Amino acid sequence: MYIMDAKEMNDYRKEIKNYLELEKAVIDTLDVDAVNDAMNLILETYEGGHTIYIFGNGGSSATASHFQNDFNKGISEYVERKFRFQCLNDNIATVMAIANDIGFEEVFRFQLRGKLEPGDIVIAISGSGSSPNVLNAVEYARACGNKVISMTGFAGGHLKKMADIPLHAEVMSMQVTEDIHMLFDHLMMSIFYQTLCGDQQKNG
Repeated sequence: MYIMDAKEMNDYRKEIKNYLELEKAVIDTLDVDAVNDAMNLILETYEGGHTIYIFGNGGSSATASHFQNDFNKGISEYVERKFRFQCLNDNIATVMAIANDIGFEEVFRFQLRGKLEPGDIVIAISGSGSSPNVLNAVEYARACGNKVISMTGFAGGHLKKMADIPLHAEVMSMQVTEDIHMLFDHLMMSIFYQTLCGDQQKNG
């Protein structure tokens, strides 16, 4: 195992501590009532056998896919009624065909057209809250009468204002914003696991 000589090492400890302090400060500002409202809406949708559509761009698309995994497998493995999360990022061929033939701003709205049913909900993720393709899909969902949960950072953009339940990280950092969005996922998944599946949890 190679061990660097002390003279070769850079000292990032100040920057590491600053990042962690910022993360902790943002966590302390999170709206617990909004998270609780979002969890109750997700649970209502689940118990009604409806679909939860989730999507985002870039790192947010990975967050959306991770949400789908944690609910469709992580929780659903241990309950008779399964969660019906559908990540609109995960069919690459469909996303690329829509982007190429129609336009990137339609990659999510197009997939919702004719599929949204009463009782379905949308979880829209955008760090800036200003991504046109995300806003277009949310606008369509609202026009159909479906509820929207948003996850944003920075000032929240238009997405925060459009959502029925906005989950917001008040921070001018995309990295910390995306960390907080993953915190929302794991927080919700862990609590639902305990309440729906029992006290024994598996590490995965």
